[in-house]
Amino acid sequence: MKQKALAAMLVLGLFAGTASAQFGFGGVVYDPANYHNAVLRYFQLQQQLIQLKNSYAQLVAQYNLAIRMAKNLQNMPARYRALFSQWRNTAARDVYGNTGAWTSGVNSGQSVGAGYERATTQLLEYDAGALERMTAAEQERVKSQYASVELADGAGTTALSTIGSIRGNAPMIESRISNLEQDSLSDDPRLNTEVSVLNKINAASVLTLRTVQDSNKLLASLVEQQTILSKQQREAIANAINAEIARRRNLAGNMAQLTGTLTDSLENFRMP
Repeated sequence: MKQKALAAMLVLGLFAGTASAQFGFGGVVYDPANYHNAVLRYFQLQQQLIQLKNSYAQLVAQYNLAIRMAKNLQNMPARYRALFSQWRNTAARDVYGNTGAWTSGVNSGQSVGAGYERATTQLLEYDAGALERMTAAEQERVKSQYASVELADGAGTTALSTIGSIRGNAPMIESRISNLEQDSLSDDPRLNTEVSVLNKINAASVLTLRTVQDSNKLLASLVEQQTILSKQQREAIANAINAEIARRRNLAGNMAQLTGTLTDSLENFRMP
């Protein structure tokens, strides 16, 4: 013990001697550099503490927001579920057995061509000899009208096929929409995670695009039929104009022939 006490006194004596040598007097050692560093570290600790408090407050706010965002609305099916009209298929009487294939095709999109031909008047063909006996203008007019009927038949079968395809897929689309509605209104936590909600949003977007696509198909069919009707109207007007042109041309020729005949008759007229 005495040896340890002597060693401690020796160390203190050396420390005091060093301090006295540094400042020229005895007492407590004062180092301005160490004091400055200590004050600087204390200030840094204060700033870090302030940042920690701000970070803690921000984390608490985010946590509270996450808690509020994770809460589901109570009784969503009773609040938001609605009933919509169901798809209905076309139905018609079939007294002479020529409408059943049409209604089957327009409801399913299958065998549309056969159903259309069975329910419409068959378009016959001209004999080759009958066409040869026609003038060029008559052949052009007849062939143009024939083409109008053929185009109308093509547009009609296309429209029936589009409508039948949409109606045939309607039950499946209704089922998918019902599943999406049930998942959206469900209180199951597994269906209300962020990824689940994003997946439901994507599914709803895809269904919307499919519906828009079907609507565009129907609009295209309507435009096609309207184009054929415009062609038929143009043919009627063009035929009327061509008939008027032919009438005037023939009238001018007939008048010239009549005038020439009268002139010859007058010139050759002799009194008996």
